[in-house]
Amino acid sequence: MQYQHILIAGQWRAPKNPVGYFNAVNPANKQTLPEVYPVSGQEDVEEAITAGKRAAAELRKVPRERFAQFLEVFADKIQARTDELVDRANLETGLPKESRLRNGELPRTTDQLRQASKAARDRSWCHATIQTSVNIRSMMGPLDGPVSVFGPNNFPFAFNSIAGGDFAAAVAAGNPIIAKANTGHPGTTLIFAQLAFEAVKETGLPPGTLQMIYRTPPELGLQLVSHPDIGASAFTGSKFAGLKLKSAADKAGKPIYLEMSCVNPVFILPGTLKERSDEIAAEMFNSCALGAGQFCTNPGLIVLQKGDLAETFIKTLADTFSSSQPGVLLSPKGPDGLLQAVEVLKAAGAELITGGKTVEGQSYRFANTLLRVDAGTFIGNPHTLQTEAFGTASLIVIADDIWQMKEVASVLEGNLTGCIYSDTQGRDDSEYNILEPELRPKVGRLLNDKVPTGVAVVASMNHGGPYPATGHPGFTAVGIPASMLRFAALYCYDNIRPHRLPAELRDKNPTGSMWRRIDGQWTQTSINT
Repeated sequence: MQYQHILIAGQWRAPKNPVGYFNAVNPANKQTLPEVYPVSGQEDVEEAITAGKRAAAELRKVPRERFAQFLEVFADKIQARTDELVDRANLETGLPKESRLRNGELPRTTDQLRQASKAARDRSWCHATIQTSVNIRSMMGPLDGPVSVFGPNNFPFAFNSIAGGDFAAAVAAGNPIIAKANTGHPGTTLIFAQLAFEAVKETGLPPGTLQMIYRTPPELGLQLVSHPDIGASAFTGSKFAGLKLKSAADKAGKPIYLEMSCVNPVFILPGTLKERSDEIAAEMFNSCALGAGQFCTNPGLIVLQKGDLAETFIKTLADTFSSSQPGVLLSPKGPDGLLQAVEVLKAAGAELITGGKTVEGQSYRFANTLLRVDAGTFIGNPHTLQTEAFGTASLIVIADDIWQMKEVASVLEGNLTGCIYSDTQGRDDSEYNILEPELRPKVGRLLNDKVPTGVAVVASMNHGGPYPATGHPGFTAVGIPASMLRFAALYCYDNIRPHRLPAELRDKNPTGSMWRRIDGQWTQTSINT
C-alpha cells in the first residue's frame, strides 16, 4: 500500500512498520478521499523524538533573528499557496471556502506567525531581569527538547499542529516541533509541513527543527508526551483524551498544556431583555451556530431569570434554532457525539425544546438543539449538566432571581469564557455587581454585552481558563508573547563573566529596543550608559 510520507530528521520518507492506515472523509458529502495516511508505530515516534532532541541542542546556538526569519518566510509561503490550502481544507472539513477559510482563518494564521516573528526579533518576551547589586541575571529561554503539538479538528489553519498558534509560539521561543496531524485534515497539514520545511531549509535552521507524523495508536501518544527527551506538549481536543495525556505527562514530570471542554456560560440580566431581547436572541443563535457550533468558545449554557421576558426570549431563540439549516459537522463521529451529550443532559433533568436528533442526508448534520432546566436542578447536579455538546446545542438554565443566578455561577466548572448581558443604560448595574465577582474566577475571558465566539489575536487575549477548560489557569493558547511562555524555561546566571552571558543579559541592550527589568525598573537603556 502506498502511504503518504512523514517528515523525520529532515527527510520525507515512508513510515517504518506502520500499524495501520486511514483516509480522510469529506463531511459535506460523506465521501472517502483517496489519499492513504499511515498510523505510525514505535520506530517513527522514537526517531522523531531523537531528531527533535538533537535539533533542540543545535537550535540553542542559532541566532534569535533566524527564528524570526523562518516564521516570516513560512507566512509568505502560506499566502502564496492560499488557493491550494483553501481547496484542501474545504475538501477535508466542509468549512466554507471564502467566509471561513480564505478570509477568516488563513489571514489569522499568517498574522499570528508574523506576530510571533516580531516577538522573536524584539526579544522582550524573554523577561530579562538583572539585579546589578548581586550580579544575578535571568531570562526565559528554550526548552531542552522538542515540543509535541496535537492539533484539533475544528481549526484546520489557525490551530493546526503546523502553522497554528501553538506551533508559532513554540518556534518563536526557540524550540523544534514534533507535529501530530489531526486525522480530520491530514492533507492540509501535509501542505503546511511541506511549506514549513522549505522555510527551514531557506533560513538555515537545522533539518530536525520540524518532524511531522499523522497518527499513532493511543499508547504511543502517551509515550510521546511522557518521553524523557520531550520538552513540553500542547493539546487541543476532548477532555477524555486530554486527561489521559496529562496523566502520562504528569507522571513523567513533563509540562503539557491542554485546551479541553467547556460550556462558556452566558448570563442575560432582565433589564437587557426588556431593552433588546430580539437582538440578543439573534446574537445568541449566530454565536451558537457559527461553524456548526464547533467552536471551543461556543455558548453552551444560557442563564436567565424566570418570567415573561425569559419565556419570550426562549421562544424567539427556539424558533430561530428550529427554522435554521444545521451546519455540516466536521467528522462522521460528530452526530453520535452530540446525540450522546443530549441524552446525558436529558437524563440529568433537562427538557428538550427543539432538535436533539441526527439529520439524515448526504452530509453529517445534527439538528440545532436547545434544552432547558431549572436552576435548582442544575445546582443539584452541576457536573453532569455542564456536559459539553460540541455543536449547535445549548442548555438554558432558568433561575428564580439574581441570587440564584449567582448560585449557578458558584457551581460552574472552569471555562474559557463567561458573558454577562446587561442593560446599556446601567439599570442592571446592581445585579451585575452581584454576579460578576462569582463568575470572574470561573473563566479565562470575561465579556460584557457581546458573544464569546471570536478570539482576537492580540497580545492582551487570554484563550485559556481554569480546569477543565484547560489544564493550567495561568497560560493562554492565543496572544503573543504570553503564549510563548508555555514553551520556555527560566535561565538564571549568578556571577557569570560578562562575555559568557547571553546577549539579552549583557550590560548593553542587544537590540536597543528590548525591554528589560533592571534593578526593579523596566527599561530599554543599557547598563551604565
